[in-house]
Amino acid sequence: MHKKTAFFTTILLLCVSLSFANGYELWLKYRKIQNKTLLTSYRNSIQSIYHETGSETLEISKKELTRGLSALLDTAVPFVNSSSEAHTLVVGTIDHLDAEIQNQIEKSVLILKKDGFLITSHENNIIITAKSDLGVLYGTFYFLRQLQTQRSIEDIHQLEIPKTDIRILNHWDNLDRSVERGYAGASIWKWHRLPGYIDQRYIDYARANASIGINGTVLTNVNANALVLTPHYIEKVKALADVFRPYGIKVYLTARFSAPIEIGELSTADPLDPEVQQWWKDKADEIYKAIPDFGGFLVKANSEGQPGPQNYGRSHVDGANMLAETVAPHNGVVMWRAFVYSEHDATDRAKQAYSEFVPMDGKFKDNVLIQVKNGPIDFQPREPFHPMFGAMPKTPLMMEFQITQEYLGFSTHLVFLPKLYEEVLDADTYQHGKGSTVAKVIDGTLDDKKITGMAGVANIGSDINWTGHPFGQANWYGYGRLAWDPYLSSEKIAEEWLRLTYSNDEDFVTPMTDLMIKSREAVVNYMTPLGLHHLMDTGHHYGPGPWVGNLSRPEWNPTYYHKADAEGIGFDRTPTGSDATSQYASEVATMFNELETCPETYLLWFHHLSWDYKLKNGKTLWDNLGLKYQEGVDQVEGMQAAWQKMKPFITSNQFKEVNMLLKIQLKEAKWWRDASMLYFQTFSKREFPKEMEKPTKTLDYYQSLKFPYAPGIRPQWD
Repeated sequence: MHKKTAFFTTILLLCVSLSFANGYELWLKYRKIQNKTLLTSYRNSIQSIYHETGSETLEISKKELTRGLSALLDTAVPFVNSSSEAHTLVVGTIDHLDAEIQNQIEKSVLILKKDGFLITSHENNIIITAKSDLGVLYGTFYFLRQLQTQRSIEDIHQLEIPKTDIRILNHWDNLDRSVERGYAGASIWKWHRLPGYIDQRYIDYARANASIGINGTVLTNVNANALVLTPHYIEKVKALADVFRPYGIKVYLTARFSAPIEIGELSTADPLDPEVQQWWKDKADEIYKAIPDFGGFLVKANSEGQPGPQNYGRSHVDGANMLAETVAPHNGVVMWRAFVYSEHDATDRAKQAYSEFVPMDGKFKDNVLIQVKNGPIDFQPREPFHPMFGAMPKTPLMMEFQITQEYLGFSTHLVFLPKLYEEVLDADTYQHGKGSTVAKVIDGTLDDKKITGMAGVANIGSDINWTGHPFGQANWYGYGRLAWDPYLSSEKIAEEWLRLTYSNDEDFVTPMTDLMIKSREAVVNYMTPLGLHHLMDTGHHYGPGPWVGNLSRPEWNPTYYHKADAEGIGFDRTPTGSDATSQYASEVATMFNELETCPETYLLWFHHLSWDYKLKNGKTLWDNLGLKYQEGVDQVEGMQAAWQKMKPFITSNQFKEVNMLLKIQLKEAKWWRDASMLYFQTFSKREFPKEMEKPTKTLDYYQSLKFPYAPGIRPQWD
């Protein structure tokens, strides 16, 4: 090799190596297959590629195959002009395949829909096909994932159809590039440079989302700024939409309900006012003229001070339907958030969304989805499923999960959230009897919904590795996989991500899968065990603050939720308390109401119990509380020990980064344990259980801690 060529090859390999090490490549690392037997098998099966040409999406698929196969197989695979040669990977839409292949796969083709795809063997070839160009791209990514994770492709037959229609990321990004509840740097949207400057990161973002089937992105914060609806910003949004379109990703915007006043010079935003209706219609037409495939609006209204239809004595139905009419001619949708609670409602905060929305079931227009958080409070480490999921059979309900870790240690704690998502999706609502799972509500099969969706509050920022914590990438990845198929297991997702991101070595994958699956329970244990919730400190939500009780609204205070007193602790939501359990189906309500059947994981969510109440292990509630906090700390120590053994399988930089973060996580787990137990001890007046490590600092010390510059704090204008 010529010296100059060798030099540049070395530089290229070094750059690729560095991108792998710093996490920028996410789960799309195409490393050479190390298993020689498997490598030979792959090479024999894929000796050439026939790829349909045409659209930008098909060209992206072709480029991805070139990029992936040349790296994975460590050889260039030639493209050919015919699909008839043996050992050819044939890629294209169904209509583009020759008649013989179409006849072979006819039965599978009949049920393909929603940008699904089929990967199948045909004689000596492998076929990747779909009804749409986007389906072909999804199939390409799936096939490459099979090779990356070293799965057999002999006699492959995989039919994949997304089970939800709208699979979307909600960015809580502000126009000043701050990110509310963002822990991975600034917003990736460089509004000041748009539309003229297209950052490569936008393209890489679209590619990553397409690889896991995400097909939409809400660019702006739910605490909306009306300026994004002005012509100046619509032009910028158009530039992003043009980048995302070939990857199958639609853009959506948050609509500030008071926009007709703030940027439209109207005196009202009343949804029944004809001038307001016309203003929104004209605004929608303006947006669609610039962006024909604009997805629609996401709306947070009459919640946490945001304006909404109730400001004018109108209902959520009035507001949502008014906006829905403006986007309906363009096939757009309105995603109306059900996260509402009012300081004027003296009842249990957990009941308010149900109380406001369930009476409106069946009154929303066909292109309205009600976006409901997974639990009835607010993305806590553990919540029971939201009762709305079993109570609105005539209305499409869209799941809202939080990927960013607002209440789970920010981006310094390793928490595998698909385990949380799976727990919620598998929960049984009993809406139509046993087996009426939340997943069936979300994918529309329970009540034959015409439109379905899932949203995830993004954890993406400008950090080189996108998510701050390397394992935060697994939550983005896992959300996308579950949005495509809500029935996937968290174990399968964890194993996939580990193989794609780090190593296929079983001595790495097996223990790390176990670590990831247990990580969420560890966080619950050292933050909010036995059904406790909303114990975080004020504003920034960083660290414990169970003593906070001086905020202007009662439901903002942790003391509102744990209700610790000399008698005991916990929130009574049974018929003797707030009766929140009555919002669930009778089978679920009975389970939660009765102490004998209420899962101990939700015990203090639904019951106020004596400190001396005996749990199933025979120990008192007080002792169990301390033991659970200690168990969480012990579990993080176990995670540290497990990670130490992974050093041989990864780069030194990969090891050091997670190792440092685990040290922070352990320190903060002890902080949560000590501060919480010291505070609760002021009520229980009992000694700590002997198995629990004793705090080394005082309660006064923990109460004195302040964090004015913690990341992700909500902007003051909200």
